[in-house]
Amino acid sequence: MNQFIRTQLIKWYLEDHRQLPWRETDDPYKIWVSEVMLQQTQVKTVVPYYIKFLYEFPNLQSLAEANLQTVLKVWEGMGYYARARNLHQAAKTVLNEYAGKIPDNIKLFRKLPGVGEYIAAAVLSIAFHQPYYVVDGNVKRVLARLFKIDAPVNKTASFKIFKDFADKLIDTSNPGIFNQAIMELGAIVCKPKNPECNQCPVHSACKAHQNGKTAQYPKRLSAKKIPEYYIAVGIVHKNNKVLITRRKSDGLLGGLWEFPGGKVMEGEPANQACIREIKEEANLQVEINYYLTRIKHAYTHFKIIMDVFDCNYISGRVRLKGPVDHAWVTIQKIDDYPFPKANHKFIPLLKKSERNCLELI
Repeated sequence: MNQFIRTQLIKWYLEDHRQLPWRETDDPYKIWVSEVMLQQTQVKTVVPYYIKFLYEFPNLQSLAEANLQTVLKVWEGMGYYARARNLHQAAKTVLNEYAGKIPDNIKLFRKLPGVGEYIAAAVLSIAFHQPYYVVDGNVKRVLARLFKIDAPVNKTASFKIFKDFADKLIDTSNPGIFNQAIMELGAIVCKPKNPECNQCPVHSACKAHQNGKTAQYPKRLSAKKIPEYYIAVGIVHKNNKVLITRRKSDGLLGGLWEFPGGKVMEGEPANQACIREIKEEANLQVEINYYLTRIKHAYTHFKIIMDVFDCNYISGRVRLKGPVDHAWVTIQKIDDYPFPKANHKFIPLLKKSERNCLELI
């Protein structure tokens, strides 16, 4: 049965797969970039970023020699910025330690920053035709339905179970095509909701389909409630410039720039929290001009509600507690810096407010 699944999947993929830019190359660097981007991000979002990224950094050397801020700016908006930081650092390592040649040895490749089991298997199978299997969300869903696997897909201990099934199923003679085929099947046919079983090349071998239980697979543990945090942020004006600060390079949104602010304490008015946070974070005394807007934004494991205030600098000299750098920039220069998506939700309003002020002068 496994041989039937392999044969049918590869045949289907070769005839019907989507035309995507990273499928038009055998360059390990370009395939690596695509796999990093496709982690946590949908294909339709990745395509324009992939094209833009390779325009700026067409080869590994150009990426390795680029400034991190430039890399983050090109990546800006796609999220999960640790991917960009790790890819940049890994490119430097390959250039310096492997003469610019991406290692085709899985032990060496996995030592590079950001290269986990999935990335290693994907790149080595697709670019180097080595028999390593991939297990991502799409693959686990396909496997769960094909073999009626009752292990919850979102339970850490279940991963080994899915790995074992994938290991037995992979086509060792054509691993790259097979891995792409099973991922493609999960993406466009064996979808989470309303799977198109009549379009599936292996539906006759699918145990969930045979038993009329496709909708019951994959099994999942109930998700925990996502916490929500209340944030106050200030646009601090001084001499026709505004203050921005840069986050430390590691951690969430590492290396990006943002406007100063922080969490609102329980029972604390947002405007007072804004003044307090700017004092604690940047050592500046400010006053509130007016309330600009409220932003809501969701990250993977939490949500934020952000109240944004327009402020005037009163006194003090910048001494940072938390951020690692700061800059006073004109509104016109804001676009030169990489910002988190939550900040981008109010930056257009900030620019509009600035234009209105200039028109009144």
